[in-house]
Amino acid sequence: MLIRTHLAVTLLAILLFIERVEFPFVFVVVALIATFIPDIDTAYSKLGKNKIFRPLQFFVRHRGFIHSFNFLFLIILILILFYPVSALPFFVGYGLHLFLDSFSIEGIKPFYPWGRTVSGKIRTGGRIEVSLFLIFVLIDLFLAVARFSNVF
Repeated sequence: MLIRTHLAVTLLAILLFIERVEFPFVFVVVALIATFIPDIDTAYSKLGKNKIFRPLQFFVRHRGFIHSFNFLFLIILILILFYPVSALPFFVGYGLHLFLDSFSIEGIKPFYPWGRTVSGKIRTGGRIEVSLFLIFVLIDLFLAVARFSNVF
């Protein structure tokens, strides 16, 4: 999936959770940043283009360990120990990224290196993904207007 689709879906989750979290600003910022992080293992991503991540890309392959729930759980454990307020939003942003990538043709190996690859039929940047992106943007807009105009 393209980053814009990941962001649209993460934004929906943010809009659904925002009224129930203690630190809304932290929740928004951490969830949005976490959405970008799984793709640092490829030079074609927004973050992966940064030269600081090139050494990492030499040692890991795209959609390998960093694209797994094992890595997510490790990071969540560290966050719970040192910065607990960021654990839930990180889980939301990162977890949704992994969940969406599992529907792509390339798929993910959820518990890398064990188990099989989970994949779907959505081509990255294809018509179905573009349609999903537009649908989520419309839902985000509707929900944002409804939330901030006190309709719900």
